[in-house]
Order: sequence, then structure tokens, then C-alpha cells
Amino acid sequence: MKRTPRQQRYNNKKRIIQCIRECSPISRAEIAGKLQLSKPTVSMAVDELIQEEWIYEKGIGESSSQGGRRPIQLFFNEKAAYIIGADIGGTKVKIVLCDLSGNILAEIGFLTSTYLQTGLLKQMAHETERLIAKNQIVRDRILGMGVGIPGITQTASGLVIEAPSLGWVQYPFIGEAKRFFDFPIHIDNDVNAAALGEQWLGNARNKRNVLFIAVGTGIGSGIILNNQLYRGASSAAGEIGYMVTDKEDMKREFKPVFRRYGYLESVAGGKAIGDHYTEAVRNNPHHSLFGQAQSSQLSGADAFSSAAKGDATAIEVIHQALEHLACGVVNAASLLNPEVIILGGGVLHSAAYILPRIQEIIDRYLPSSVEIKPARLGENAGVLGAVSLFLREHDSVLNLRDEGDHI
Repeated sequence: MKRTPRQQRYNNKKRIIQCIRECSPISRAEIAGKLQLSKPTVSMAVDELIQEEWIYEKGIGESSSQGGRRPIQLFFNEKAAYIIGADIGGTKVKIVLCDLSGNILAEIGFLTSTYLQTGLLKQMAHETERLIAKNQIVRDRILGMGVGIPGITQTASGLVIEAPSLGWVQYPFIGEAKRFFDFPIHIDNDVNAAALGEQWLGNARNKRNVLFIAVGTGIGSGIILNNQLYRGASSAAGEIGYMVTDKEDMKREFKPVFRRYGYLESVAGGKAIGDHYTEAVRNNPHHSLFGQAQSSQLSGADAFSSAAKGDATAIEVIHQALEHLACGVVNAASLLNPEVIILGGGVLHSAAYILPRIQEIIDRYLPSSVEIKPARLGENAGVLGAVSLFLREHDSVLNLRDEGDHI
């Protein structure tokens, strides 16, 4: 569809500001050459962006070796506006105040269970106001908020279809949020958000095809194809935890670890590893943790810690879980053909132990090689992903969702 002159000018501004964000310091002439736009077009857009304070000029240009003046350099103004990022977990809610480059200026967190029944959104609004006031941010400089939620969400409508760990079913998140927030809010599944965060600032930077896999109690994935987040027909794409990786188990009655959880997370998730390790230790009276396992459940972290010390029981349990997880990764990667696979979630604490084994299985079975890396953003992947989500979804000059606008 042909753009109107007004739409074309707006599109040019979007492309130019993204160019400056990625390449600053940069001159007008360099922008024109890089984007194949005329110098008058670039100059007009740059003047508008300076006036709107999205970018700024610095210096008058240094003398070149030939004695002439170097062109004035343009810089992106990362303090032109601010964004709130929130990651709602089953255990904890984390909220950050970020500038436009993803620098976290302040953060705050609280236990989800404390406010889930009495007003989670109200508490989020209270904590957000504290962040804004404490950092003396002018209210109209807040562009809005991005939120990651542990469940199936509809980004367009703001509806949480189901979030088992929060007890939400058909929950109108955006509708309820409007009672407490006076700025725009965009939501998505927390793993989708983390995938966006890793593509923006982490180990998937500059990659257009990304598979992000989060392994915790459950297992989920975020999929970016051709630079677009893939959500699926009913916003449920990426539910890799439902993969079946052992056909023999299909002959038996399947009992998930938690209600509504899938097969893969019931054999390779953190809770499953802890349960299997506990059972194995209880069946071995000579094991050093036999007494502890008799009185309480051992965790996945206990299993990895013991494996690192050479515990044969823990090593066997973990290797079985990793074989299931690797099979799921191979199946997903063979369909999606990602440039990189990012592994995140609670399993990150044992990444050095896990990644080589999974990489070995991937290399054995995949027709083309793909590198698997740990999430670089760690515990901030969710909140920074939520900020990235907002930047993608919000209708502003910073929005670069359209494929034709990508630089």
C-alpha cells in the first residue's frame, strides 16, 4: 500500500532516529548515505527530532586533516523520555525505571503473594509512583509501561487468557490497570518479553531469528522470526514445555507436576529434577543426603550442586533431564532454524554445567549448527524485555515494528 507524504515523512523520522540510536555519533551526510535518503530529507527530519529533543548536536565539528571542518555529530538523547518495565512472577514482582537505551536508573520489588489477593495492580502503581518521585522524573517524560506476565496473554486486547501461577483466567489486565495508571501499558508473556530483551541488549543482539528458552519450574520459549515476535494463532506459541520427548511415556497415564503443566517441564523442569533427585536419594540409604531427603524435598538447585561435587546419583538424574530438554531444543530448532538459541530462567545458575551437554546433543542431531548461549541479562531479562516490548508496541517515533522500517 502506497504511503501518503505525511506517512512517508513519519517513516523517515523513525528510520533516522533508529539509525542515530545505533550509530551515534553520526553526521547528517552519513545518515543520508546509510539510509539512501536525500540530504534535504534527512536535514528536515533531523531538525524536527532536535526540536522534539529525541536527539541533540554536539560540538561544531573538528578540523579534518585537509584543514576543513568535520561535520557536526548527532547523538541520540537517551534521557528524552523514560519507560517503566515490570516483570510479574509467581514469586516476585520486579519494577524498573529505564531510559531509552535500557539503562536501569532505579528498581524495586515485592513478593507477589503479599498483594495478589488484595490488589497487585494497586501495589504496582504505588511502587511505580515511588520510583518516579524518588528519581525526580517529570511526569510527562514517562512514555508508559511494558509488563511481562507468566501466562498466555493477548497483547492487542490486554487480556490475560491464563496465568496458572497467579490464578488468573480471562483477566482483563489492561482494563484493570487503567484504574491505577494514567499512561499507556503493553503486556506480553514473560518469556516473550525476555526474548525481546536479549535481542535488544543481550546475547541475541543483531539477530533476526531467535529462540529463547526459559527453564525454571516450568519451561517456555519466546520465538523471534525475521525480527518479529511470533505469538501464534491464539497467542500461545512457544509453549515448548508441552512437547513429548519420550514416546514410551505416552503409553502410561501422564500426571503433570502442576495442573496445566506439560510433559517436558514435568521431566526436565527445576521442580521435576528436584523431585526425581529426592526419590533417588530416598532409595539409597548410603547417600549423604539420605536423612535430609527423608524429612524434606530436595530442590533442583540441590541436585546441580551435588552433581558439581561428583555425586553420581545427581549426575544421572540431571543427565536424564538434560536429554529430554535437549530433545525439545532439537525439535524446536529444526522447525525454526534460529540464528542463536538463548537459555535463561532459573537454570542459568547452572549454565556452565548444562550448556556443553545440550550443545553436544544439538550438534549430533541438527542438520545445521546453531550456537546455544546463556541469557546475558540474567535476572533483568524480564524487566528489560518488558521495556523493549513497550518500545516496539507503542505508537511513537521510536516504534519500528514494520519490516520495511527495519535498518
